[in-house]
Amino acid sequence: MSENISVLGLGLMGSALAEALMAAGHRVTVWNRTPAKADPLVAKGAARAATPAAAVEASPLVIACLLDYPSVYDVLKDTELSGRVLANLTSGRPAEAREAASWAAEQGADYLDGGIMAVPQMIANPGALILYSGSEPAFDRHEPALAALADARYVGADPGMAPLLDLAMLTGMYGQMAGVLEAAALVTSAKFPLTEFTTTLLIPWLNAMAALAPVWAEKIETGDHHTEVSNLEINRVGLENLARAFREQGVKPDLLLPMKTIIDQRTARGLGHEGLSGLVEELYN
Repeated sequence: MSENISVLGLGLMGSALAEALMAAGHRVTVWNRTPAKADPLVAKGAARAATPAAAVEASPLVIACLLDYPSVYDVLKDTELSGRVLANLTSGRPAEAREAASWAAEQGADYLDGGIMAVPQMIANPGALILYSGSEPAFDRHEPALAALADARYVGADPGMAPLLDLAMLTGMYGQMAGVLEAAALVTSAKFPLTEFTTTLLIPWLNAMAALAPVWAEKIETGDHHTEVSNLEINRVGLENLARAFREQGVKPDLLLPMKTIIDQRTARGLGHEGLSGLVEELYN
């Protein structure tokens, strides 16, 4: 079913969202602070709004994809949101999402916060995922339209849940990247072919290790960090040797040192018999 949908913010991601909605047959109104950024979309059939207020007035579903949450408030401050759904796909923190949901409620709008797990080129293609939290009725009402953008997954009524899970997934990504970069530096220092190492050795190894995540999740949820495989004391010694080997090769182990510090801290408290999953308990304030 075709809907009237407005998109505020036409950077690379906002433009990709608007184009995907048009390709799915929706009537799309667009606005951007720099009007010329709307030209390619208007040429493809989008309606151009001269002001944010005009864009909001045009549609029951308003998608914001802006620089930050202060930008959302600034753009929407003189608009009439009452009776509409605001889907805020601006990147931010859980606390910002909860504040935005309260603000939207004061304006008479239903609120969805979104975490986009994709780059612009992935939108409307397999592998793209957008997490939504906030008003479940609003999500149910507009899920068919949101599904034109990516796999649309509702993760709960707490508006902060989508950005929290977004940040958690990015955390996993950055941790993996840190390990890959350190490994690349070590291998390069020995003049071993890096592409060969990456494709034939590293990627299969990382895939095998990723399969342990559900096991760790169960241990973390139950608080049982017993292991018969590789305990913290073994890993403490291993990371010490690893750090020394890096330095002997002229490579800084700086991206790995924070994990070594946490392992040292936990083993010093007499918990070296536990598995790596126990490290999560060292991360809470």
